Amino acid sequence: MLVSTSGLLLPVCLFLLIFGTVTATDHIVGANKGWNPGINYTLWANNQTFYVGDFISFRYQKTQYNVFEVNQTGYDNCTTEGAVGNWSSGKDFIPLNESKRYYFICGNGQCFNGMKVSVVVHPLPSPTASPAASHSSNSSNAAGLVILPRGITGFRTLVVALASIWFGSGWV
Repeated sequence: MLVSTSGLLLPVCLFLLIFGTVTATDHIVGANKGWNPGINYTLWANNQTFYVGDFISFRYQKTQYNVFEVNQTGYDNCTTEGAVGNWSSGKDFIPLNESKRYYFICGNGQCFNGMKVSVVVHPLPSPTASPAASHSSNSSNAAGLVILPRGITGFRTLVVALASIWFGSGWV
């Protein structure tokens, strides 16, 4: 028995809406080098893409360093005056909840040795669905192209891929 794809589009979209999740990315500052003096964090940040909901993580010796979130003036002058946050656990996970530029420095003087990073956080890309290029009402093989939101992973992706193949080919 063949089933029209247009009749399945709504259930598949509802499935994606209910079970699809967008996962946050944890950006570890300095990657395997961590939060230490003498590292080019501007280069590291330029190779990352930050989205609202992601985390920025700082890994360091908690007895030696710390992290302050500051404004641009604090970043440029390596001062913690007016800091909006500070962390000192050695494994700091800081949520990036707004679309804006964030500024982080080490507050014990190491900012002057390069321990500062600025990142731009972008809004989440909106999930979109595009109809098939040519769709006729009597075609049982026409399928809509669904672009999945960033971050859907693992088992859910497998289920969606199999459902797309299954329903897209008209088999039930």
